[in-house]
Amino acid sequence: MRLATVFPLALAITFAGSAFQSGLRAQAPQPEATAQQSEAQAPQADQPQQPQKHTRIVTGGDQWGANYFPNYELTNQDGKVLKFFDDMIKDKVVLISFIYTSCPDACPLETARIAQVQGILGDRVGQDVHFYSITIDPKNDTVEVLKEYAQRYQAGPGWQFLTGNEAQIAKLRMKLGLYDASEGTELQNHGLNIIIGNQATGRWMRSGPFENPYVLARQIGDWLHNWKLPPTAELDYKNAPKLRKVSDGETLFRTRCSSCHAVGGANAALAKLGPNLFGVTDRRDRTWLRRWIREPDVMLAEKDPIAMPMYEAYNKVAMPNMRLSEQDAEDVLLFLEEESRRAATVLPTLTDEKGEEREAKASCCEKSDSVVVGDETSEPEDEEPSTGGKSTLRPLAWMGASLGLALGAFALRRFRPS
Repeated sequence: MRLATVFPLALAITFAGSAFQSGLRAQAPQPEATAQQSEAQAPQADQPQQPQKHTRIVTGGDQWGANYFPNYELTNQDGKVLKFFDDMIKDKVVLISFIYTSCPDACPLETARIAQVQGILGDRVGQDVHFYSITIDPKNDTVEVLKEYAQRYQAGPGWQFLTGNEAQIAKLRMKLGLYDASEGTELQNHGLNIIIGNQATGRWMRSGPFENPYVLARQIGDWLHNWKLPPTAELDYKNAPKLRKVSDGETLFRTRCSSCHAVGGANAALAKLGPNLFGVTDRRDRTWLRRWIREPDVMLAEKDPIAMPMYEAYNKVAMPNMRLSEQDAEDVLLFLEEESRRAATVLPTLTDEKGEEREAKASCCEKSDSVVVGDETSEPEDEEPSTGGKSTLRPLAWMGASLGLALGAFALRRFRPS
């Protein structure tokens, strides 16, 4: 059908519909207005106009406000007393976790993940974002213990560790939806949960220690602020990386290990609570590594001669026991081998606090320029290296790899186009 035919037909249908509706309205009985009604409806010049009453809209912040959250007093690691609602969460964007400092497994992972989010958000923590880690073991986690724990995880301003009345802390967990009655009284059975929220808007979200720190930082820094802040960078889909298959070992590393460890230069600025694992399978016995991954708590209790110096060098942040199987440990080692090979082809650089790029440290056991844990802690440096086998070739291979990286870095910087 041609457009010339369709357009008049559409107009005719429209006018017919309007006429039909007008006819229905004309046929409907209309009530007769009385003189009194007409007179009452007319505005009176000598009568003051009454202001219209507006019904106040109840927001999420009202629903989950002072009438919902208890205003219990808690004490932070500096001995300052804070009221939970008035001082800690009212009109604030917050991250709240519940921990205890002697936890052997989950709490260290959770706290390390929050430390990464702190590193991503930077100076915003304490300004428009606030972090709170509340102990569920106030009998043992005194103010002094919490202060040492905060220093161990390099907590900055705006991240407070708090203690208080045990029953009141349990009530706070219930109010935040982070308490499960099936946990019982055993501390190690407590749930692995972090909650983030904006009290003013009533938006609350549950998260966990296995979350990607960049996703968690985006949720806190942008989503919960209703995207009020300008974007830090313009992104383009054409620059998005290609999707690839993620192995079981990489999945385990990302969720269980990356909060403390990096492999080469990637993520080295955030994952600084533990040693860099670049090339670790070339320098450590595989049997030792498998056992260390599976039962680090047991090896520390045994005063293992390799584990103890690392434990001391890294602020006594104990590697948690993640209850991994033999196959899990092997999968992680296979990923570390693959990732080390990939990282060796990339010039390892990282951006420091001033925004300047510098070479990343590749040693698996190096924390700073002044703290280095050697490969063989039992051998003095002036002894002749043992002959034969893999142990003699490992230092030579590492020296060759280091020299290759240095020459590659020089060549790239020397011949980089201006």
